[in-house]
Amino acid sequence: QVQLVESGGGLVQAGGSLRLSCVASGRTFSRLTMGWFRQAPGKEREFVAAFRGWTSQTYYADSVKGRFTVSRDNAENTMYLQMNSLKAEDTAIYYCAVVNRQWYTGDAYSRNVYDYWGQGTQVTVSS
Repeated sequence: QVQLVESGGGLVQAGGSLRLSCVASGRTFSRLTMGWFRQAPGKEREFVAAFRGWTSQTYYADSVKGRFTVSRDNAENTMYLQMNSLKAEDTAIYYCAVVNRQWYTGDAYSRNVYDYWGQGTQVTVSS
């Protein structure tokens, strides 16, 4: 069974940095697409970033380009989200997710293509 566990969230001042981690188990994740999403109170869950394990290709939402970096350590089955220059509007619960189809090359932005989700980690940015 696939399990995803996020950590690294917390309270940080605007302009600061955080690094989120997502530890995955239950599959060979180097062949899968994994993503980060976030959900602020009263808003829809939105795409943040994604990583294709076998090509290292990355994808970002326009709102985080240049500030956030997604990476993966396939040996450790861990995906990271380095978040720099944080803004108050980055405040949300951050979730990692995985597309449970090997060599998947389709859309990486839509939450509907992701099959498994973590429980989320809270990120709060004070202004």
